[in-house]
Amino acid sequence: MTHATGHPLRLNRPTLTEFERFGDEQYSAEELVAEMGAAFLCGFSGIENKTIDNSAAYLRTWLEVLKKDPRLVLIAAGQAQKATDLILNQSASASGA
Repeated sequence: MTHATGHPLRLNRPTLTEFERFGDEQYSAEELVAEMGAAFLCGFSGIENKTIDNSAAYLRTWLEVLKKDPRLVLIAAGQAQKATDLILNQSASASGA
């Protein structure tokens, strides 16, 4: 669901709209946004994330991107929050943004 929010007619996230190939830096950043969005949505809905080990292993493959730009975690978290708000139909003012 988080990936779908990046569509140009929704949040128009460059990490989704501008990647050139699977595994490039844009794609890696989008995967981080999607994983964080999934975690936020699980937390909101009370779904226990029993796949946390799988998620951690998956994200470990993208660690090189994070090493190049540590700010990416904060950027991805912000984008994941916007995606979560869109999915939950919350306005920016309701979420404190």
